[in-house]
Amino acid sequence: MRDNDMLEKEEIFSKVLRAGRRTYFFDVRATKADDYYVTITESKKFTEEDGSFHFKKHKIYLYKEDFTSFKEILDEMTNFVLEHKGEEVISERHQKDFKREFAETATETKSFTNVEFDDF
Repeated sequence: MRDNDMLEKEEIFSKVLRAGRRTYFFDVRATKADDYYVTITESKKFTEEDGSFHFKKHKIYLYKEDFTSFKEILDEMTNFVLEHKGEEVISERHQKDFKREFAETATETKSFTNVEFDDF
């Protein structure tokens, strides 16, 4: 089989979800028997102190015989989270709270009296 034929087999159908530092790739692929399965890849960007970066990837393979059970459990899990915690992202709320708290502390700091060493 030529390389182009192999690439066409690999790229049957794909979708990408960009979510901050994470990117999710959803791909339909073909088995050797020309049946289809799905891969879900999470790619997360990590930046080093020197400014260089690398990606860590995690992949799961999902075969047709598991689609129904997988979808049922995924729906159940996502519904549970949304019912108990809502749609607001808690980490974003905490960042807002921290920024507000920091701003309040900075304002309080400004209200202190400026005392010079000579005053003692």
